[in-house]
Amino acid sequence: MLFHSLASRDNREQPIFTTRAHVFQIDPNTKKNWVPASKQAVTVSYFYDVTRNSYRIISVDGAKVIINSTITPNMTFTKTSQKFGQWADSRANTVFGLGFSSEQQLTKFAEKFLEVKEAARLARDKSQEKIETSSNHSQASSINGTDDEKASHAGPADTHLKSENDKLKIALTQSAANVKKWEVELQTLRESNARLTAALQESAASAEQWKRQFSVCRDENDRLRHKIDELEEQCSEINREKEKNTQLKRRIEELESELQEKETELKDLRKQSEIIPQLMSECEYVSEKLEAAERDNQNLEDKVRSLKTDIEESKYRQRHLKVELKNFLEVLDGKIDDLHDFRRGLSKLGTDN
Repeated sequence: MLFHSLASRDNREQPIFTTRAHVFQIDPNTKKNWVPASKQAVTVSYFYDVTRNSYRIISVDGAKVIINSTITPNMTFTKTSQKFGQWADSRANTVFGLGFSSEQQLTKFAEKFLEVKEAARLARDKSQEKIETSSNHSQASSINGTDDEKASHAGPADTHLKSENDKLKIALTQSAANVKKWEVELQTLRESNARLTAALQESAASAEQWKRQFSVCRDENDRLRHKIDELEEQCSEINREKEKNTQLKRRIEELESELQEKETELKDLRKQSEIIPQLMSECEYVSEKLEAAERDNQNLEDKVRSLKTDIEESKYRQRHLKVELKNFLEVLDGKIDDLHDFRRGLSKLGTDN
């Protein structure tokens, strides 16, 4: 019905400025989030009503009227970003938002809004002057009519003056009613402006809080990166320990091989001592050599035990470093998940804005 009404006014309303933009309306429930009124960019035009001497912003998406806002001197168009602007319409009880493809289009629309607003103010002032002139004329006619009645007491002229006086009284009453209506509209606009100001302040506080959280997360991220560097250095030390352990294992194998050779030599010497009992001197020499070999064997065993102890300590340190690295990686995964959640929150805030 509203679309047909707008179409029927084409004769008296003419577009004075046209552009294209994405249309949004404020969520009536939260009064914070924007709800898209069009799926794509649509035509948005300023119209001038010659009969009523008024200006309107009208946008139609197909057969649906998504903007029908009459411009009043109390309205204000606000640029909230480089490509987005908004204004409040108390009659429609909503806030309209327009997203443009360039900053130049937004600037032209805002400049046209100021021009139309000023024209609406001039039209209102002119209308008030006409009402005041009619009111003064009505009062003068009423006084003159009373004097004529005292002078002539009757006649066709008196009847005509009474009729004119009644018409002027009716016009004065309507003018007073219009003044009250404008006062109510002004109060409504003030309340809407107060709500918008509170919403803007709350949005600014929320943005500041997000900035603080982002700074904290960035510091935490830097600290975690430093910790990762330290762990990588520790991993390098672990690799060096592994190389050292490999060298120790090879040395142990060499010592075990030498030990086996010594044991074999010891067995041979014992056999010789059993087979040739007459060679006591040689036997004593062999015994001394055997004792020396046993001492060497004992030293080698001590070295082997010491090396095994070093290997066990190295394994323990390696297990301890692995456990610490695993715990840190678990903490790091949690922090990375928190950062992902925070990034999605920022993306959502950017989309809402």
